[in-house]
Amino acid sequence: MPKMTAAKALAVSVLLAAAGDAGANQVHRQQLRSGQRKDPAPIRMQPDGFVHALEFKHSLRVCNAYPYAAALSIFRGKGEELTGDDAMSYKTCRDFKAHLMPGDKLEFKIGDASAGTFSVSDLPNNDAVLLLVVHRHDTLSTAVAFESHVFASTGTAQVAVIDTYKGGSKSVPKIKDATPAEPVANSTKANLVAARSEDLRFDSVVAVNPGIYEVALDAPDGSAKAHQRLVALNHESYVIMRTGVESQTGPSFPEELVVFPNPDPAALHSAAFGGRHGLVALVSAMFAALFAAAA
Repeated sequence: MPKMTAAKALAVSVLLAAAGDAGANQVHRQQLRSGQRKDPAPIRMQPDGFVHALEFKHSLRVCNAYPYAAALSIFRGKGEELTGDDAMSYKTCRDFKAHLMPGDKLEFKIGDASAGTFSVSDLPNNDAVLLLVVHRHDTLSTAVAFESHVFASTGTAQVAVIDTYKGGSKSVPKIKDATPAEPVANSTKANLVAARSEDLRFDSVVAVNPGIYEVALDAPDGSAKAHQRLVALNHESYVIMRTGVESQTGPSFPEELVVFPNPDPAALHSAAFGGRHGLVALVSAMFAALFAAAA
């Protein structure tokens, strides 16, 4: 009787230059065996046949949250430089259309020095945005660490909230209704309501209603330490990062907020502002398992 085993888990190992292998999960490939023939003929796909291999769109989104003056370059394998002549500076994110394959290794370099290597052992069987954030491991060493998430293909706006800050500050991220620069046309006292505000939680993913929002870092005393605008569109995936380091070796970098991407508010439809539901809904308390973050 034919017996088939399928891959049940997605895993990626992070290799740090200073710490060695972070580990990788074993991936079992699908096998199909038959006891009726000892040497079965291979099945060949015909160009005009009914059966075709599925192809999924995987977009790689990398964010450089490593506080350093020099820019970060990304290589796939030994020779392909994904960043080309335009290395990624601190607090920037970029989408890459690289066709990733299981077994690919992404090496991160600062100048000629290797910062760390990310090894892909499997990919999701659906369209997805693969998020990878590079940041500093702690305040004492200059070692790197990774945070990662796989955005599923959904109709709502998804936001991954990531804390890469290293230091003693206890700021809390919040999302608020943005104050319009001009009064909304045809507005009356009947439809004027107080601006809403909700707390966000680091290391979580939330769904956000379409609209224009302000994301802020509030200190324990209530003062805003940083703020950025978020334009939430359906079907889009976003990342909100707290960056910075209170370094014990080398220069320190202030606590700041990064929001990516930043679409044009004109892309919003007027209907997006009609509801008064909650600002966010929790999607996942922890990040998806495609990537294994460095310890």
